[in-house]
Amino acid sequence: MELAVGLRATVRHVVTEADTAIRAGSGDVPVLATPRMLALAEAACVAALESHLDAGMTSVGTGVALEHRRASPVGTEIEVEAELTEVAGRRLVFGFIVRHLPPAADGGPADGPGADDDLVAGAGTVERIVVDRAKFLARAGAPAR
Repeated sequence: MELAVGLRATVRHVVTEADTAIRAGSGDVPVLATPRMLALAEAACVAALESHLDAGMTSVGTGVALEHRRASPVGTEIEVEAELTEVAGRRLVFGFIVRHLPPAADGGPADGPGADDDLVAGAGTVERIVVDRAKFLARAGAPAR
């Protein structure tokens, strides 16, 4: 297993009705739900580890801190970037940032001071622990896949 600070992955996603606070039961507005933002952040963390874990190993989430800064309406394309910032034995800490992507016709983000900050929809950390998949599932009483 070769895990080192700096491993990263990016997940892109277009917000759909299925991603909204209404659908998630976390609110009554048709924008990206905070739980869905977290799920996308965790997906980016998992993607960063994908080819770096030994056979039979996986990672499971153990803690999160998330700041949801900006609404993302249906149709918004977002990018979630996760980077491994700490490795302490089996414990892994990722930092993540969620950004709105400008529409393709726009040609890119606006220039000027703070322009990138205007695109940030959320940020935070995810803590994961590396475990043996079969042993973990046996302890949890879940069927192995």
